[in-house]
Amino acid sequence: MSSLGLILVTIVGIAVLLYLIMHSKMQAFLALLIASIFIGIFTGMDPTSLIETMEEGMGGTLGFIAIVVGLGAMFGEMLRTSGGAERLAFTLVDRFGENRAQWALALTGFIVAIPVFLDVALVILLPIVYSLAMRTGKSLLYYAIPLLAGLAVAHSFIPPTPGPIAVASVLGVDLGWMMLFGIIAGLPAMIIAGPLFGRWIGKRVHVGVPAHIVEATKQEEESKKELPRFGLICFIILLPLAMILLNTAGDVILKEGTTTHQILTFVGHPFIALIVATLLAMYFLGKRRGATKEQIQTMTTKALEPAGIVILITGAGGVFKEVLIQSGVGDAMGELMASSGFPLVLLAFLIATFVRVAQGSATVAMITAAGLVSPIIDMVDLSQPSLALIAIAIACGATVLSHVNDSGFWLVSRFLEMSEKDTLKSWTVMETIIGGVGFLVVFGLSFFFS
Repeated sequence: MSSLGLILVTIVGIAVLLYLIMHSKMQAFLALLIASIFIGIFTGMDPTSLIETMEEGMGGTLGFIAIVVGLGAMFGEMLRTSGGAERLAFTLVDRFGENRAQWALALTGFIVAIPVFLDVALVILLPIVYSLAMRTGKSLLYYAIPLLAGLAVAHSFIPPTPGPIAVASVLGVDLGWMMLFGIIAGLPAMIIAGPLFGRWIGKRVHVGVPAHIVEATKQEEESKKELPRFGLICFIILLPLAMILLNTAGDVILKEGTTTHQILTFVGHPFIALIVATLLAMYFLGKRRGATKEQIQTMTTKALEPAGIVILITGAGGVFKEVLIQSGVGDAMGELMASSGFPLVLLAFLIATFVRVAQGSATVAMITAAGLVSPIIDMVDLSQPSLALIAIAIACGATVLSHVNDSGFWLVSRFLEMSEKDTLKSWTVMETIIGGVGFLVVFGLSFFFS
């Protein structure tokens, strides 16, 4: 089949994927598999070869993803059930002071969303937003937007959250580099979309605290004395990140094959870093606080239920990527890319943006965009920093323009009891600022890591 034919089949295949998710309301896991089969068959792949390719794509992706997401989910559940997230928020707000509470909430959201899923973190931390709004009489958005900005940036930009982990796995990106560039691009995005935009929108759209929340908020504040220590929580959350970054630094500074390099590579591998963090969380946030072995087992088992969905969707994304490569679509797209003159970072951002706006899910947008970009990357020799910048560009595109087809839009609208119009003015604009600012940083950095 000609290059043009391969690309046309891929476009139709993506249209099938979007139709199944948006119109038929099909689970993204099944929709990705069906779209992969469609592309494989209509690009002329042998049926037996197609099945083997699907198996390779699923297995190759899940070998890394399943362990990292599973460990991250258990780690996050221990943090949630122990009250560690609340401790971070209460302490930071107290230390920053009420006048700078926006900055404390943004930082809290950024730290907490690294191990905890965004929707769970939002539920945990919203009582603090309610409390501040009740105390000051300001709009909920004045405090909620900074918190949401911190949560959204970490959720989209910083491993080991599912989206960045999936993109890193598909593109073969070192997590240390992705973490580093995610922080560099994420912090200015969080500041502009969070405290600065939150202050602006909070003065223009007043959202009051729901009446039925008042009593629950008081009870939440009364429980502060039972929460774990602030220093312990910071240590447990930041330790695995430091271990992974140390591994990346060792690759740059140390000679490969030396004893020190081998030790850092082992200790700083995401598997080891997250196992250590999870065990520490189980001991200090579980056993030391009176939880029985059975209770800890129940908590960590429960955490794997939502993780299972993420793992399967990511695996299906791996199938999609492998079919694109083996069918020859990757080569055709590479040729088209070379002739277009588009920088690969920009192309990755635009693809992710298109899928995001069309079907809503940031994770699906990341996985789909990574699958489409991966065959092109395989044709060129890119450094790890360059790959990490492309990965963050995908994350930026998958963040912008959240609207009515995104579950996050309705989550925020429901919890803050806002109209769709006000949610578009606040949440949608905030998400777009995050993605836009993050991409501008990444695009600028790409000229130094070509």
